Amino acid sequence: MTNLLISLFIKNKDHVEDSNVRNAYGKMAGIVGIMCNLFLFAGKFFAGVITGAISITADAFNNLSDAASSIITLVGFDMAGKPADKDHPFGHGRMEYVSGLVVSLLILMMGVELFKSSVEKVLHPEVISEQWISYMILVVSIFVKFWMYMFNRSIGWKIHSETMKATASDSLNDCVSTAAVFGGMLIFHYFHLNVDGVVGIVVACFVLWGGYESVRDTLNPLLGESPDPELVTKIKEMVLRHEMVIGVHDIVVHDYGPGRRIVSLHAEVPATENIMEVHDVMDHIEMRLMEEYHCEATIHMDPVVTNDEEVTETKKEVQDLVKGYDPDLSIHDFRMVKGPTHTNVIFDLLIPYGKKYQQEKVVEDIKKKVKEEMPGNHYAVIRVDRGEQY
Repeated sequence: MTNLLISLFIKNKDHVEDSNVRNAYGKMAGIVGIMCNLFLFAGKFFAGVITGAISITADAFNNLSDAASSIITLVGFDMAGKPADKDHPFGHGRMEYVSGLVVSLLILMMGVELFKSSVEKVLHPEVISEQWISYMILVVSIFVKFWMYMFNRSIGWKIHSETMKATASDSLNDCVSTAAVFGGMLIFHYFHLNVDGVVGIVVACFVLWGGYESVRDTLNPLLGESPDPELVTKIKEMVLRHEMVIGVHDIVVHDYGPGRRIVSLHAEVPATENIMEVHDVMDHIEMRLMEEYHCEATIHMDPVVTNDEEVTETKKEVQDLVKGYDPDLSIHDFRMVKGPTHTNVIFDLLIPYGKKYQQEKVVEDIKKKVKEEMPGNHYAVIRVDRGEQY
């Protein structure tokens, strides 16, 4: 069914890097979600009314919130597809993340309300009545929600959408919660035990957990999460494939929404190379990054002395000192300035995230080690970077 819908409604379905194709996927998924969830809400609400079961009614309103979420998803994809303008030069791609966050917050709010209603039913239980049609509605709902899980997951992975993946996760949680409601009705039928309120609490917990996971997955891109290590590795490998480049560091990836990345990095090149030729190579690399990874790149050229044995040997000595202090530390942009009384060794020190060091202490310790342990009169001039080594 999923492939049939894609074939019918998505033109150029395999060109998912095209923002128009991507938005078409999102809009189709939103419309399907609205229709399916309204259908399930109507059926479950009817079943809840005729049986008096709070668990079924709670599950019905859970589906109604899902329908509202689908509407927000639909609007989010539509807004995310707008081109860049004067006020938003990097486009509107992050609206997809915003819509995903709104969906997640709605799920959490619904979970809280369901939990409160279910606790009330535990404290003040009411008689429920059995109706065979309610069993049928619940079974159909489980199958529909499982199909929606497969449908949304497939699209989420295809277009790399955290919003669609969050929607898929919510659909799977709905399967489990509806199965719990169905199980509670069977317990009432065979053992005459009214566990309606308890099952309602279980359903609410599933809804709350799904909402929490969705908030986490959609909030991280908005706050600025670490780039995908696989993408960083591929970028580094591509840059280093050019013979003129002898090192890469300070790779930064800015995410302005799916399909909208801006990358900056430092490329080390021999200081003896012709600057015009180096500039031409950097332009070529930037174009290749756009073609292969659909990211706009800005490359900073770092000239490195490669034909001076003293500089090479001194750099190795400093690297060994830094690694001896902590293997997780690293240096780059190394250079030397020799004077009549002393020699300055100038470099950037990279301290990875998560290190509990006091930055000032690390700098002073390494300066002291350079002065005391290196032959000659050497002084370290250090600039600190915080981040990850790529």
